[in-house]
Amino acid sequence: MQQRVQQMKKLGRRVQKGFTLIELMIVVAIIGILAAIAIPQYQDYVTRARWSDVIAQTAPLKMAVANCAQQNNGIANCTDAATLASVVGYASMPNPANATVDYATKVITMTGTNQLANCTVTLTANETPNAIQWTASSGACGKSKTGV
Repeated sequence: MQQRVQQMKKLGRRVQKGFTLIELMIVVAIIGILAAIAIPQYQDYVTRARWSDVIAQTAPLKMAVANCAQQNNGIANCTDAATLASVVGYASMPNPANATVDYATKVITMTGTNQLANCTVTLTANETPNAIQWTASSGACGKSKTGV
């Protein structure tokens, strides 16, 4: 009986005091898989957020086109920056960062830098009987990079 008690004491001393190598390797593998999925997704989210900021800067231009079309019987009479600025009361039309505006065709083209995934987003005005609708296209970059 005493021998049995001594064996039990030895077993009690052999209690695991850390992780085995296989357990550590499994944890590292899981973290690696999660990082491989999460990091590219995070970068896409950041890029889309930057694009949404650039697109939001075009709001004054869109409003000017809509107001001009309403006051001048259609979009066809709103072909230059001076006309648009006078309709909404701006001293001059605001120029969004990274954007070029073709007032004659009502196309706003935004070109991204490295932070914006080197993509191009184009906003085109389409006149309907009751509204001006803006169609956005991002070319080859797609929605995952630009949100458009």
